[in-house]
Amino acid sequence: MNLAFVIFEVKSEDVGKINKLVKDDIVSRQSILTRDSSSLNLDGEFTYVKVEGSEEGLKRAEELAGELGLKKVDDKKAMEINDRIKEQEDSAASGMGMIFD
Repeated sequence: MNLAFVIFEVKSEDVGKINKLVKDDIVSRQSILTRDSSSLNLDGEFTYVKVEGSEEGLKRAEELAGELGLKKVDDKKAMEINDRIKEQEDSAASGMGMIFD
C-alpha cells in the first residue's frame, strides 16, 4: 500500500530536529502537520510529524528523517495516527461551526 503521506515519530528530546526537516527546500513545499502523542490519546512522549504531498517530497522527507535519526512509523500505525488527526480536525471544525450558528 502506497500512502500519499509519511508520519515520523519524534522523541521529546529530538523535537528540535523537526525544524531541520521542515526547513528543507523540497519538504517545506509539502503539507506538514505536527501533533503530540498526548493530544491524539497515544502512549509515549512523542511528537508525530505528518508530511503529505508529492512522491518527490515524501522521498526527500524520508531521506532527511533517516539522516536525522527520526523514525518513520509503519503504514498500519500511520493510518491510525492519520485517522486520529482527522477526527481531531473534524471535531475542531464542528466546534467552529457552533460559533457561527
